[in-house]
Amino acid sequence: AYGPQSWEKLDKIERGDWMAYLVWFRGAVGMDVENETNLLGIEIRNGHLAARVEKDGIERMMTCRKIVLATGMEGAGGHHVPAAISDALPRDRWTHSGETIDMGFLSGRTVGVIGAAASSFDWAVAALEAGAKSVTILARSRSLPRTEVLDWSNFSGFLNHYADLDDISRYRFARRMFAFKTPPTTEMFERAMRFPECELVMGARLGTLRMQDGDIAVSTAAGDFVFDHLLLGTGYTVDLRRRPELCGIIDAVATWGDRFTPPAGEADDSLLAYPYLGPAFEFLEKEPGQSPLLRDIHIFNSAAVPSLGPVCNGITGLKSGVPRLVAGICRGLFLQDADLFYQTLDAYDKVHFEPQMMPGFDPRL
Repeated sequence: AYGPQSWEKLDKIERGDWMAYLVWFRGAVGMDVENETNLLGIEIRNGHLAARVEKDGIERMMTCRKIVLATGMEGAGGHHVPAAISDALPRDRWTHSGETIDMGFLSGRTVGVIGAAASSFDWAVAALEAGAKSVTILARSRSLPRTEVLDWSNFSGFLNHYADLDDISRYRFARRMFAFKTPPTTEMFERAMRFPECELVMGARLGTLRMQDGDIAVSTAAGDFVFDHLLLGTGYTVDLRRRPELCGIIDAVATWGDRFTPPAGEADDSLLAYPYLGPAFEFLEKEPGQSPLLRDIHIFNSAAVPSLGPVCNGITGLKSGVPRLVAGICRGLFLQDADLFYQTLDAYDKVHFEPQMMPGFDPRL
């Protein structure tokens, strides 16, 4: 689009260009995409799935045979907000990285950033470029992580066949992967630290927070701080019970805790609360035979990691996750319709051989 020189200098594609490509791609492959549409609930009725959706204030029901929830990080639960913050501060004094904000609001303000992963440094750069008076990044750990575990996992054996492991192996792999912390990107770390108004404080585990004379007073293991506003880079919680669209069915869904008992000393309540999914990312029943249509709801987000591996969100894993998902959906639809396909085969009589008549040829032979 912009010539060979632009291509040679390209580092990362601009968001606007990437979105323009995706819009073109939709048209090229003929996808029907509805933007600004919210999924409010999923119901099982009369032998099929029904999705209740809302657009422009109007609700409608969509019947379907399969539902894929490819809903990203937030779609597996919700924003993780430490209780020390949510219980102590007015809601308008903090913003999570999953929320939108008018960055001009931060101009001239003293800003605290909670956390030290990628989203925290994104916040810091955005606030500093918006004219924040100062930005202080409070990191719980005493050093920044240096290892990106997705780099290790990016090989075909692991991504394609993690789901083939036995339960104890998958459980241990998941626990170990989750124990790794994600480092910030080098680019955003360096951009933030170039600002003299930016300070990174390590070992700053949160203590108490309170409002004091209109300011936010934060006590940490590394000292006390005062801010006008907090920006949270505290990540996401995986908990499907927090998803309103699943509230009508989630009690029937099997979890890892329902299907697997960890060895002594290896219990992890948060991991055991993840859904225990089938090989095509499908829900399984807590009580077999009670809700068979759960198999037609496929979870393609962070909630699938213990069952299928890190193949749903990151670019590195999609090359393995998408083919598995598509093959599983096609398999399920075919098997459900096998009798119908046999009937069409049995009645198949399309003529493919009809030669021209030749002298002496009797078509009755």
